[in-house]
Amino acid sequence: MKRREFIKSSLVAGAAAAVPSLRAGAADDKPVSVAREFYELRLYHLRRGPMTKRFDDYCRDAAIPASNRMGVGPIGAFSVMLGPDSPAMYVLIPHKSAESFATFTERLRSDADYQKAGAEFINAPPADPPYVRVESSLLVAFEGCPKVEVPAATAAKKARIFELRTYESHSKKASNKKIEMFNQAEIGIFRRVGLTPVFFGETLIGTRLPNLTYMLTFEDMADRDKKWGAFGADEEWQKLRTKPGYTDPEIVSNISNVLLRPASYSQI
Repeated sequence: MKRREFIKSSLVAGAAAAVPSLRAGAADDKPVSVAREFYELRLYHLRRGPMTKRFDDYCRDAAIPASNRMGVGPIGAFSVMLGPDSPAMYVLIPHKSAESFATFTERLRSDADYQKAGAEFINAPPADPPYVRVESSLLVAFEGCPKVEVPAATAAKKARIFELRTYESHSKKASNKKIEMFNQAEIGIFRRVGLTPVFFGETLIGTRLPNLTYMLTFEDMADRDKKWGAFGADEEWQKLRTKPGYTDPEIVSNISNVLLRPASYSQI
């Protein structure tokens, strides 16, 4: 077996093993299919000036159209509004399967239209690189939110902002408990008080493991403050967060968040 095929097969098998594709049915204990997306979350570190425009041109004219031709999307592209490392761009790439993720780069490279439209970015010389550095994480969607949910404001082309939050835990067992907390109750409370999810994902490959990451969307900062205030005051949430086994000291060691603006060409 060729080395490239071996690596691809190993990656797919590893990701599949990390995510049960079947779960027991509540009524008859028979297996029930669970369709959960995989997400690649990229963070591009850029420099101010021509580099940012070239990145936008590449995403808008080359990467996103090529991804969509392969059935990958919707693609989210976001600039940092409040947070470290500005200028920087986050790119969210949803995949229907681990196989799609594993073959994504190879399929892009074989797309002639992609190569032509993105030539300036793809073939940038060492003296004028396409980006400073890029980081990438692979996540799998939660059972309680198995697919990306595109905000209504996206199709309506209305103003919107996004909050990307990462919860780190001291152990895998603790992280699994926090994921359970979201799946069983917390996501439902979010929706009831008006917090609008875009995705929830458990990080399979990345930094600062174990952790989970999720994204919410708001009209603006005032809308964000109002909805987080409603969540914090919610009686059901107050009971849940003090339930033994679900308290922050037991299962969450660090929380970080970044506020983002969508690029004009973002599909989320």
